[in-house]
Amino acid sequence: MDMSPADAKRAAAADANSAAHGEILNGSDILVRCLQAESVKYIWGYPGGAVLYIYDALYKQDTIEHVLVRHEQAAVHAADGYARATGEVGVALVTSGPGVTNAITGIATAYMDSIPMVIITGQVPTAAIGLDAFQECDTVGITRPIVKHNFLVKDVADLASTLKKAFHIARTGRPGPVVVDIPKDVSLKTTAFHYPESVEMRSYNPVRKGHGGQIRKAVQLLLNAKRPYIYVGGGVVLANAHKELRELADMLGFPCTNTLMGLGATAASDPKFLGMLGMHGTYEANMTMQHADVVIAVGARFDDRVIGNPKHFAQVERKIIHIDIDPSSISKRVKVDIPIVGDVKDVLLELIAQVKESAQKVDQQSLAAWWSQINEWRKRECLRYKTSNDVIKPQFVLETLGRLTAGTDHYITSDVGQHQMFAAQYCRFEEPRRWINSGGLGTMGVGLPYAMGIKLAKPESDVFCITGEGSIQMCIQELSTCLQYNTPVKVLSLNNRYLGMVRQWQQLDYGGRYSHSYMDALPNFVKLAEAYGHVGMLVERPEDVEGALKEAIALKDRTVFLDIRTDPTENVWPMVQAGKGISEMLLGSEEL
Repeated sequence: MDMSPADAKRAAAADANSAAHGEILNGSDILVRCLQAESVKYIWGYPGGAVLYIYDALYKQDTIEHVLVRHEQAAVHAADGYARATGEVGVALVTSGPGVTNAITGIATAYMDSIPMVIITGQVPTAAIGLDAFQECDTVGITRPIVKHNFLVKDVADLASTLKKAFHIARTGRPGPVVVDIPKDVSLKTTAFHYPESVEMRSYNPVRKGHGGQIRKAVQLLLNAKRPYIYVGGGVVLANAHKELRELADMLGFPCTNTLMGLGATAASDPKFLGMLGMHGTYEANMTMQHADVVIAVGARFDDRVIGNPKHFAQVERKIIHIDIDPSSISKRVKVDIPIVGDVKDVLLELIAQVKESAQKVDQQSLAAWWSQINEWRKRECLRYKTSNDVIKPQFVLETLGRLTAGTDHYITSDVGQHQMFAAQYCRFEEPRRWINSGGLGTMGVGLPYAMGIKLAKPESDVFCITGEGSIQMCIQELSTCLQYNTPVKVLSLNNRYLGMVRQWQQLDYGGRYSHSYMDALPNFVKLAEAYGHVGMLVERPEDVEGALKEAIALKDRTVFLDIRTDPTENVWPMVQAGKGISEMLLGSEEL
């Protein structure tokens, strides 16, 4: 009789506990037992010589499903997408040498967006390290700048405790990827297995509780504000703190904005939500940021794509409260007045409690005047675009998708480029962890592996990958993985025959010299999708968009690739050009 997932999990935990009393195992079996003790359900990887003992151990168990990708970069991206959607630690497994170097882009992508991951890498035998052995590279050295931490395990007796530390580091404090490099002989040698119940590291002890005095100062500043603003980043999503954030915003009645990574923390339908801010943010979101007298930044880092030129941002006198788990992120780009280091959820709970207890109340008259000004900025309708009956506008595709999926259980991943910004602007996210994209590193090719990872975790949900004809070709071989592991996702390729964001910058800043931003030898994506065993659709007319999307959504058990031919001249507006201030926006082509 097949065990239920819950029974399987309990059995795996029981196995791990029974082994805690000195069972002799080799390194590979210890690794599997450690993963089982951490309740790992999926691992994405690609085998090679240095990890064959580990693959042999995976073959002999049935509680962890291994997903064979077609390229190591996709293994890390898929585990990353899984982690973003579920909040659990994503796990990937690659071999030494080129396996590691192929995984680097995925590791750096996760690092920039603070995603909890453990990447297990094979290494040549310990005796061969440093001798330029076949498929050797310095994994620790190469990955050091793009991981939260990394380990080289030279003694099998250290393997279990190292993995415990790796998972602890990955998921606590500011999350991030941790690499565990395992030489081939370590995966074969034996030792008594014991998986620690807890871990203590003197050198790593992230603060969770915010400083009470700083929180009191923050409450005072917020309640005295005339033009307040709540600026929300991806840290709120990572900390699962959206409910606390919404409670604070509702209690105060303050306007809110989300960064690209924070979308969904505030419900898109909330009238207090001004949209995304930054380089391609809304007019009202950016103008409010520039004219606020008190800004509370929650799990955000004043990124260059968010506030533009720091000198321009500093021209306006304002008080800034900054809540972040990572002290190194505070006052890194913008000097703040009240730093609060701590877990976002814990700090918000304390803030809410103190606001409730305070005898002072928000100045409703000043707040009403502030909202009146914000509503004037909203009248610009900065996301309005010229519709067409002749050519498909990318905004129209995403608005239509939003209308068809409203109120349904769905996830949207994106690659990087114009389509990513259009999705952020026109898809409306009511909940967090539903919008999965690469913000910090801006990695083309993530969309399809992200979607695969999410669909495996959320098989009953619809998963859409918004991409372009440039990005999709970076990891298009993963269509094969989608077929093998039955992860039926919907790929919407907004095909404008250009590297759209590059072309837009070349139009604006390089005199229209479109140097290598065009695509003149594209494959027939419909036939290519069919060759991989999926459904392909070509959409060339605006009147066919809705019908094609409905048909794709209805094909629940098939991966569908929609090659949607969009307007090659369309640009993303608003736009803040490089070196400009956040309120120095171009709102359309008429301003060029």
